[in-house]
Amino acid sequence: MNDALTHQTVLLNEAVQGLNIRASGRYVDGTFGRGGHSRLILEQLNASGQLLAFDKDPQAITTAEKEFSSDTRFSISQTSFAELEAVVTQYGWAGAVDGVLLDLGVSSPQIDDATRGFSFQNDGPLDMRMDPDQGVSAAQWLADADEKDIAKVLKEYGEERFAKRIARAIINAREETPIQTTKQLASIVAAANPKWEKGKDPSTRSFQAIRIFINSELDDLAECLQQAVNILKPGGRLVVISFHSLEDRIVKRFIRDMEKGEQLPIDLPVMHVQVNSKLRRIGKAIKASPQEVKSNARSRSAIMRIAERL
Repeated sequence: MNDALTHQTVLLNEAVQGLNIRASGRYVDGTFGRGGHSRLILEQLNASGQLLAFDKDPQAITTAEKEFSSDTRFSISQTSFAELEAVVTQYGWAGAVDGVLLDLGVSSPQIDDATRGFSFQNDGPLDMRMDPDQGVSAAQWLADADEKDIAKVLKEYGEERFAKRIARAIINAREETPIQTTKQLASIVAAANPKWEKGKDPSTRSFQAIRIFINSELDDLAECLQQAVNILKPGGRLVVISFHSLEDRIVKRFIRDMEKGEQLPIDLPVMHVQVNSKLRRIGKAIKASPQEVKSNARSRSAIMRIAERL
């Protein structure tokens, strides 16, 4: 089955509406995934409009090339959105982009494909890389990392209360046999977790933390947000969909800081324009409707924020 068809894009209409599409505009989909948002953006562009997409996942690139190769308005780059400004500059779009969309996290096909190693529910090789051809896998990292570093990752990126205990269990387990599959890791984490959260698998936080670390997700996000401001034209929109508190916190604080502009002494006599604010919030944070959550449980944690370039 075509995974582009089985993937349900979260907040699809809301996100594209948030971009305030101009038919002849230039847009960036920083997280192509299986093309849900890109498809709808292209439907709203005329022959002069253009869309540039990014994705590290080679399977996403294959989907894009298969579906959009004949559309001259569409281009895709197999790289992290942390390279946003450099790639956009190559296209001659710097400061002339009408909208940037970021749909963070992993896509359903990545989670559901056991061979990618993202899921603790389906046994597979412990990989977790968005691009399996770049960097080290989760298995490789866990084989070499020391206990302190493992605990730090689990605590910072997974907000795991029992990070030290789980890290010690991983070290003990790998001394007996290499940790090479998702089920192995899930079992180790579950056994080391003394208090399971109701309705949540005990491996959830640890898998999230390791995935975020392996793919440099939060660092890439922080870099991308600043670059998005640099490439947007006045009136251009930034739309970001987050799926956990760490991502959303970064996005929320970034937009707030860009709204405030330069932090000058409170008694300094300056005009508002001199503060150099770069963004303004558009509306309140948006969450998936009860109807969407009912049809797609993975949308329940989604939160979308929109800002406009000043």
